[in-house]
Amino acid sequence: MTKRRGKARRRQQRRRATIFAAAVALVTVAVLGAKIWLVLLIVALASGFGTAGWWGWRTHRALREKDRRWREEQRVLENHHSLAEVDTLPGEAFEQLVAALCRRDGCTEVERVGRTGDDGADVIGRLPDGRTMVIQCKRYAPHRAIGSPDMRGLLGSRTHFGADVALFVTTARITRKAEEFAVTNGIIALHRDLFASWHSGAPLTSIAQVNGSGQGNRQHQQRWKGTYSPRKRTRRPRPRDT
Repeated sequence: MTKRRGKARRRQQRRRATIFAAAVALVTVAVLGAKIWLVLLIVALASGFGTAGWWGWRTHRALREKDRRWREEQRVLENHHSLAEVDTLPGEAFEQLVAALCRRDGCTEVERVGRTGDDGADVIGRLPDGRTMVIQCKRYAPHRAIGSPDMRGLLGSRTHFGADVALFVTTARITRKAEEFAVTNGIIALHRDLFASWHSGAPLTSIAQVNGSGQGNRQHQQRWKGTYSPRKRTRRPRPRDT
């Protein structure tokens, strides 16, 4: 009888020990699990704050760059009110002016690419309707004339950049053959008169609609040559010795 009671007591003790061990194990797992979830939560929050901070920094940087570009464009536009001032610009500054005029009229992704090996392109971007464009800029003296060879280089640029529209912008006159070549090959050619209208505020889309015109008749061209052709110096007669 005593032996049976001893065995029963030992079985009960083992059962209690097993239950206690299981309870301790459950508590340990619960505690460790809570810590793991806490660590994961902290890592997730830190990652979220880091991503938000990085995104905010990038946004702030992009806004500052956009503001800087806008101020630069305004400075370029405000500093060149007349064609006479434009005629004094170096080539790079003229390209910047053309890019600023494009952005003024709603063009996007405008970028000046004029440099060595640019395949004849000086400015690229997108028109307000989404079409891609490539522009070649020639800041020539008013008495000079753009010929067909200058236009042919732009065809290669249009193919190289895969542009939908090609524009040729110059401060000079365009010869009749070059103008016909531009119209035949789908090049929008802005000679001095059209550029003057664009520079004065006319939108680029309206200027493009009168492509191939605007240089007037023969009398107008004669007056043009008389106005802009470099004048020959006349030699003054030397006084005779008396």
